Amino acid sequence: MGVAGKHFPSHAAKDADAASSGQPAPAGADERVRKESWFGHLLNRPEFAAISGAVLVFAVFAFAAGGSGMFNLDGVMNWSQVSAYLGVLAVGACLLMIAGEFDLSIGSMIGFAGMMVAIPSVYFHWPLSLSILLAFAGSMLLGALNGYLVMRTRLPSFIVTLAFLFILRGLTLALSIMVADRTIISGVGDLAKQDWIANTLFHGVAFTGLFTALAHMGIGQMLDNGQPLVPGIPKVILWWFALAAICAFVLAKTRYGNWILAVGGDANAAKNVGVPVRRVKISLFVLTAFCSCLFAVLQVCDIGSAAADRGLQKEFEAIIAAVIGGTLLTGGYGSVIGACFGALIFGVVQIGITYTNVSSDWFRVFLGVMLLIAVLFNHYVRRRVAQS
Repeated sequence: MGVAGKHFPSHAAKDADAASSGQPAPAGADERVRKESWFGHLLNRPEFAAISGAVLVFAVFAFAAGGSGMFNLDGVMNWSQVSAYLGVLAVGACLLMIAGEFDLSIGSMIGFAGMMVAIPSVYFHWPLSLSILLAFAGSMLLGALNGYLVMRTRLPSFIVTLAFLFILRGLTLALSIMVADRTIISGVGDLAKQDWIANTLFHGVAFTGLFTALAHMGIGQMLDNGQPLVPGIPKVILWWFALAAICAFVLAKTRYGNWILAVGGDANAAKNVGVPVRRVKISLFVLTAFCSCLFAVLQVCDIGSAAADRGLQKEFEAIIAAVIGGTLLTGGYGSVIGACFGALIFGVVQIGITYTNVSSDWFRVFLGVMLLIAVLFNHYVRRRVAQS
């Protein structure tokens, strides 16, 4: 695909050139086949920078906080959970950015979806699973509306979704005050324990029996009441792994994944060869809304409350994770696996910095530096790809 549109001389022409220069043409030679070093191949992988950055971050914290408990089982679960929450958002944001669009309403959608879960279940006594279904349906409809407006008006998605950022944040505040006379609604945690669907899919941890057995075997700490310090794997981590695996497979191995790359590379050319550009982009806006709602549902069930200010600036963190993971801001190039490693870097640094003597105020500085390095590296990779 990278050689399309280039002119290659015929074998006869090459033989003639070789004859005129007095040198025999090598048998079976074909200048269209160019050998590439293993390091050059790695550089061309979009996730290379994120994986390298993750290795460097782990090395730094192994040196600076190796004996602090950061890499004990409870410490690993702490930074893995933070990474997983952001990773859920980064997967959707990454695919949308590969298609050449942005969604700045991700953060506001989290707060809005959380209220759609909490208000009906707490104040109108709906079953929590029905409230969760309402939240997913409403969020995905709003995502479809975002995509439809972008495609219909041809306005930049930055502008359309920026408008929805304010609309959804304002609606969340207004509805919470109108219904509950407060911006924080509690009591969802108890409802999640009583609702079989919510408790099975979104609340608490998984593999509790395994972790209890491991603690009794000496792998992990035990509390005074005989329960393990780490009772299981937070379900957000399982959701993250499942979502990342599905989306990575779709992007790399399916026709729809090729459509996403084609749409982000050149939408007009993709349309001319039959790619349903509008349908692809709208579906990806729906995906980012789904990811935002999933984040909200998991958070509400885990914390036990919904708040109108939840998700603040998460849209930028998701974009940063995707960019660190090798996704180009111009579209057409990126990796779901890379975005996940970008989220991992984010979680490790955010939690790991609390295990060191470094002030947590430096976290944002580090994040900005990582973003700048990632953008510069992605620019270098894009030039290599364009010249190859």
